[in-house]
Amino acid sequence: MTLLAILAATLMAGVGSVWLAALLGFGMLARYTQHMLSLAAGALLATAFMHLLPEAFESQVGPDQLFPTLLAGLIFFFLLDKAELWHHGHEHHHAHHHDHAAHEHRSGGSWAILTGDSVHCFGDGVLIASAFVADMRLGVVAALAVLMHEVPHHMGDLAVLRQASDNRRIALLKVSLAGALTAMGGIVGYFLVAQLEAYLPYFLAVASSSFLYVALADLIPQLQKKLSARETAAQIIWLAVGMGMVTLASSLTHSSH
Repeated sequence: MTLLAILAATLMAGVGSVWLAALLGFGMLARYTQHMLSLAAGALLATAFMHLLPEAFESQVGPDQLFPTLLAGLIFFFLLDKAELWHHGHEHHHAHHHDHAAHEHRSGGSWAILTGDSVHCFGDGVLIASAFVADMRLGVVAALAVLMHEVPHHMGDLAVLRQASDNRRIALLKVSLAGALTAMGGIVGYFLVAQLEAYLPYFLAVASSSFLYVALADLIPQLQKKLSARETAAQIIWLAVGMGMVTLASSLTHSSH
């Protein structure tokens, strides 16, 4: 019974949040792509600083181990980004250099997003399973909190992937597959809660590094254009909205523990 509840809750939180994010991002907010990039940057930064890192540092693992993990993660995603750009550069050697340079810059964060998202979703699944094992009601509350937290975050993911490719279905499929790892984390967590608990802080630190890298290396540079005061104010507002949505969901997550 508990395992079935974990499976249903993790699918709802992991995949359901992606589809809800797509309805919002591709529907009513689809016309505001630039604003979505600001929201994405805010959501990713807040996810790392307000949710994942505090969760990691609340564990028994010390800062002297978590900060090197965070640093190694940032370097790893930087190298992953370079490898992807190098691959693109050799595919389209010197052809329409400026167009490809712009496209490559936009698409650089897609692998980092999907890798970090997968780790993050798996970790979410383990956390939800842990809550269900402790108490059924606590598990439901934790799953709802994760769902709320994941919607703005997945809106950010979809915005980044749409920058890399104009194909909505591919972007939705990729993020949905990453979201489905929440269910895998839930199943693994149910059977191995005690053993995996020691590694959760490291998972959280690696996921944080991916979101920080994408926000600071891929999204923020795209927002650093010379804009009017009104456009700049809109950027700051949407950045704050992204942060606010995740911070609110994060506080609910913490209150559910």
